[in-house]
Amino acid sequence: MSLPMTEGEGSIAEIKEAMVQKHIPFIEEAGKQGVQILCLQEIFNTPYFCPGQDNAWYASAEAVPGPTTERMAEYAKKYNMVIIVPVYEKEAAGFLYNTAAVIDADGTYLGKYRKNHIPHTSGFWEKYFFKPGNLGYPVFQTKYAKIGVYICYDRHFPDGARVLGLSGAEIVYNPSATVAGLSQYLWKLEQPAHAAANGYFMGCINRVGEEKPWNLGKFYGSSYFVDPRGQIFAQASEDKDELLVAEFDLDMIEEVRATWQFFRDRRPETYEKLVEL
Repeated sequence: MSLPMTEGEGSIAEIKEAMVQKHIPFIEEAGKQGVQILCLQEIFNTPYFCPGQDNAWYASAEAVPGPTTERMAEYAKKYNMVIIVPVYEKEAAGFLYNTAAVIDADGTYLGKYRKNHIPHTSGFWEKYFFKPGNLGYPVFQTKYAKIGVYICYDRHFPDGARVLGLSGAEIVYNPSATVAGLSQYLWKLEQPAHAAANGYFMGCINRVGEEKPWNLGKFYGSSYFVDPRGQIFAQASEDKDELLVAEFDLDMIEEVRATWQFFRDRRPETYEKLVEL
């Protein structure tokens, strides 16, 4: 999704509400199409304000669970649809996280993942806004699948992706906000590699458009799904607001893992000391 209203065009509350209202028709459409698991983009209900360092945006953070997750829970329950809801979380004064809540198909809040790897480079001044995650790499048993969440910059690190696989994830979702430039070539490299190395599906979500007044660059979309063989099997455009829908054959996970014994043949004792570095 692109941004309908930005800094200078309304209050933070109005900007957030405009973004939610823009998403609602797509959420409704997903439900009507029978989508079972829906993932929104990174901090879906605000601009991606990290190119600046304006602490006014601290006010956009909220409790998780809280008002936005409760609102999305109504749609989850209405459509019997799991929803992954990435928001800016406020745990307490000064304790702010880049978070994704997981809501089950009956509207039950299952828990949350907090982004573990926080960049501070090339316009992504995220350490100004987010504390590093402290919840590990949880896997959530939803009605339809065991799912894990990795958020944006996390995808550059294979360690958490492996932990999610070892913990039983069948699908890992990576909600992102990434622009053309430094890492665009990695967008179609790293996540298929994670999927193939761990034998699970991934859903890779990126926003579209340019966001003023920061003008960091073009969010290039290209959201996609990748299977446990590392093959991209559905992809969205670079510049349109859209809903990407595809079918996942979870039986493929068993087939792939029976062929490539990723977890049986691991040798953690050979690199244990490296992990301690």
